Amino acid sequence: MSRIIVLGGGLVGRVIARDLAREKDLHVTVADGAERTLARLRAEGLATIALDLADDAAVRRAIGDADVVVGAAPGHMGYRLLRLVIEAGKPYADIAFMSEDFLELDGLARERGVTAVVDCGVAPGLSNLLCGRAEHEFDSVERMLVLVGGLPKNRVWPFEYRVVFSAVDVIEEYTRPARWVEHGRLVTKPALTDLELVDLPRVGTVEAFNTDGLRSLATTLHAPFMKEKTLRWPGHVEKMRMLRETGFLSQEPMDVAGTRIRPYDVTTKLLFDAWRLPEGEADLTVMRVEATGIVGGTHQTWTWDLYDEADPTTGYHSMARTTGFPCAIVARLLARGELSRPGVQPPERLAGDDRFFETMMEELRARGVTITRSVA
Repeated sequence: MSRIIVLGGGLVGRVIARDLAREKDLHVTVADGAERTLARLRAEGLATIALDLADDAAVRRAIGDADVVVGAAPGHMGYRLLRLVIEAGKPYADIAFMSEDFLELDGLARERGVTAVVDCGVAPGLSNLLCGRAEHEFDSVERMLVLVGGLPKNRVWPFEYRVVFSAVDVIEEYTRPARWVEHGRLVTKPALTDLELVDLPRVGTVEAFNTDGLRSLATTLHAPFMKEKTLRWPGHVEKMRMLRETGFLSQEPMDVAGTRIRPYDVTTKLLFDAWRLPEGEADLTVMRVEATGIVGGTHQTWTWDLYDEADPTTGYHSMARTTGFPCAIVARLLARGELSRPGVQPPERLAGDDRFFETMMEELRARGVTITRSVA
């Protein structure tokens, strides 16, 4: 029996752990520092341990007897946990939206013989896999575009947004400079820029804006034009730009009535409470990946579309499903020894493996997550 430890038991970590625990040959343990989270997981029949994920020594002890480690912690912990797991010599599947360049640890992973699949969610994650598949299938790729967003089905004033994963990572999307590729060169602009309206099937009109979601694709693939944009209901971006430009998201301390505070801390506390998805409310995930180039000597555009809603039967939010399932599928392959490629592997590096690609698509369909492809 393979032993898997999931670092982080939040909404996505819970989905990953429950999905893996369906396999009788896997023993799954969830590690988290919040007793309320652990109590909920225990009530669902999962094994748990209390663990401060910020304590390196404690993490090393916790993963010591694991056969596979899964990372489901917030992005600011991602790089450090990735390094710890690689140093421990453990196979790893991770969803953290880390700001650091995880490919810097590729050499260490190869040296230790560790397969570490990173950015293993929906976007980054499935978006990387599809872009990598395009490069594998096309004679040459001219342009790649990723449009993706998690949205509440019910639009509620003032933000018309709810969060079902790490809210810290949402703010990171809005403040971290966005990078994309134009004419083969890396371009950087502030996040929340180049706002445009986009019409998508089953969703209608949404707004698309620059975020730093291209990530490793900017260096691992070779299309001269690549861009990722995040989707929200119209009106959301202007409110977030106002908060950012007036200093509400600043992390520089300021004096208020004799007390030093960071505006960021106050704003995020208020926003996280306002953004929390109420019990029983549904969310949806929408993603479109477009690749244009030459296939078999002809000019084509391939478009992959994903639309997913919360599952009322399991109670899983859509963003947790579409983020957690890919990671769980990869973790299962690692546990079975069916995926072994030493190094830090973003999904696009695995896209040329026909067996891996088809397994991912089949396993997602089995869980009710369908990606359709059209060719023009």
